[in-house]
Amino acid sequence: QVQLVESGGGSVQAGGSLRLSCAASGYAYQTPCMSWFRQDPGKERDWVATIYRSLDRTYYADSVKGRFTISQDSAKNTMFLQMNSLKPEDAAMYYCAAGRGSQCSKSAYVDYWGQGTQVTVSS
Repeated sequence: QVQLVESGGGSVQAGGSLRLSCAASGYAYQTPCMSWFRQDPGKERDWVATIYRSLDRTYYADSVKGRFTISQDSAKNTMFLQMNSLKPEDAAMYYCAAGRGSQCSKSAYVDYWGQGTQVTVSS
């Protein structure tokens, strides 16, 4: 089992920044792929970014490319999402996700989820 705990959400004005963290514990070494997703109430959970732990390779949704940066501290089994130039449309519940397989950019491939952290962006 892998446990994921997010932190760092909050309220910010448009144009501001937030940094989300996701601490992984348990058998975290079994999850080569980690992602961030976000979800508005009543909508589907959307993929935001992915990092492959061993290669440190990163991928981003077009909507956040150039503004968000996903990174990791391997020694601490912690993943981050630095969010800059935030827009009102970025407001959502953000979820940390981890997958045992070769990809985790779709909900169907995610094996573990965090509880979520709320991001609010005011205009």
